[in-house]
Amino acid sequence: MQPDLNALAVFALIAEERSFRAAADRMGVTRSAVSQTMKRLEETLGIALVQRTTRSVSLTEAGERLYAEIAPAIADMRAAMESTGDLRGRPRGQLRLAVSSIAERFLSGPFLATFAEANREVQIDITVTDEEFDIVAEGYDAGVRLGEVIEQDMIAVSVAGDERQLAVCAPAYRDRFGEPSHPKELVGHRCIGWRRAPKVAPYRWEFAEDGKEFSVAVAPEITTNDMALMIKLAIAGAGITFGMEESFRPWIGRGELVPVLVDYCPRFAGFYLYHPSRRNVAPKLRALVEHLRRPG
Repeated sequence: MQPDLNALAVFALIAEERSFRAAADRMGVTRSAVSQTMKRLEETLGIALVQRTTRSVSLTEAGERLYAEIAPAIADMRAAMESTGDLRGRPRGQLRLAVSSIAERFLSGPFLATFAEANREVQIDITVTDEEFDIVAEGYDAGVRLGEVIEQDMIAVSVAGDERQLAVCAPAYRDRFGEPSHPKELVGHRCIGWRRAPKVAPYRWEFAEDGKEFSVAVAPEITTNDMALMIKLAIAGAGITFGMEESFRPWIGRGELVPVLVDYCPRFAGFYLYHPSRRNVAPKLRALVEHLRRPG
């Protein structure tokens, strides 16, 4: 027998109120609608659940037993509804994010630390990954990726302004081996490459010349999926590496790394926080978007 959950909810209200009219008023329907629902439920069960006179409503033995069985479940569902409703009011609950490993501003620390401080009832769960997948199907609230790889049916909010990728090396490497004057000369240099996963070809380094984009399939002497290791190796003079300017900025500022081929490294749309297009955005996600949009 397939349970009629709506009819059981109506019966529970009648049992609580001991009145068809009061139950109808609580649901915002007519007394006739409540009566018809009860009639169908009793016909389905094949037994009377309520006794009604002109002055009162009482439960039969079967009605008392059924109400005793369903009352805890009804109470749990109401509590769940109230708890879910509370989520509309203030940011709370777990916020699951899938973030690219090179989204430097987002992952640098201060941004997420200040968000966590301002939203103490939100538990942030971050997966740092460069795999491309459906965040909705995998149960994430939002993701952070370069704008060019985000599906067009997503809502996207800029994390920072335009970005660019740079080729960099240590001053010691440049002094010893010189620096390429054109990206095509990279094939003659020691390079440190990146791959997103095992058994995946190393990332092709992307450049532009006279407004036309092109890529170079360097032959890295060292390949890894860890940008931190790439930076350490480049600082140690192991070769030229390639990545987001933001990732290299602290070491460039201290002179430990120097950019090369800058004229061939154009700017492009940077990272975006993206999430499904929904009419009712959860407060925890809305709070993150608002935090992202604040200046500074």
